[in-house]
Amino acid sequence: MSRLAYIGFAIAILFILAAIFAPFVATHDVAAQDLAMRYFPPSAEHWFGTDGLGRDVFSRVVFGARISLEVGITVVVISAIFGTFIGSIAGFYGGFVDKFLSGYVFNVFMAFPGLLLAIALVAFLGAGQGKLIAALCVIGWVGYARVMRGQVLKVREYDYVMAARALGASNLRILFTHILPNAIQPLIVQASLGMAGAVLSEASLSFLGLGIPPPAPSWGTMIEEARQFFATSPHILLFPGIAIALTVLAFNFIGDGLREYLDPKQRRR
Repeated sequence: MSRLAYIGFAIAILFILAAIFAPFVATHDVAAQDLAMRYFPPSAEHWFGTDGLGRDVFSRVVFGARISLEVGITVVVISAIFGTFIGSIAGFYGGFVDKFLSGYVFNVFMAFPGLLLAIALVAFLGAGQGKLIAALCVIGWVGYARVMRGQVLKVREYDYVMAARALGASNLRILFTHILPNAIQPLIVQASLGMAGAVLSEASLSFLGLGIPPPAPSWGTMIEEARQFFATSPHILLFPGIAIALTVLAFNFIGDGLREYLDPKQRRR
């Protein structure tokens, strides 16, 4: 894999460890307020400074990693499972089933910009982490379904699949034993890139007030609260913004590296 992929893995592992051990990494209580310490710049006591309520920005960024990664991983897992199932059915059976799923259902979801559809769903369902995850899953499964459909359409024509069919293997056995294990590689890349998209979408919706409601330390919410004070206290916005950028870049680097590694043509090149 490329050097950028290893850098991406290192950054991702760093954020994952920070999220898992957030209570031990954080230096202050994320909800503790000290109005006498409002808008203090970075110092030895407050590494990333304090916000408008005197809360420690470093601790809130650390706990924000837990929220963002929890949302991202949940969305990717649910979307990948559902999308794999629908895409496999469409690609394996073909005909009217494929025409209905890929020609109508997929296109209906793809016709709307993803973030706008998520905004509409969250506005309808209401704010909250569970509802945010549900909205992102609704817009996220289509990408996995399209990838899996294309892979199944290709793999089902291979000789070993034809041989299994000639030997009388059932459709379920052919699909789960012979096709899916050999069609799953692009889904791994899609999941890595989808993780970056889910983190960015969560931050965007929280910034708009439609994601994780305060006082939860979501990175998007922190940026929204700090944007009007950027001129006087840039550190409040800068550090959660850097956290979002690094997380998204890390998973994009991982996705690109996995694509090169899993593709024999690019690996030889």
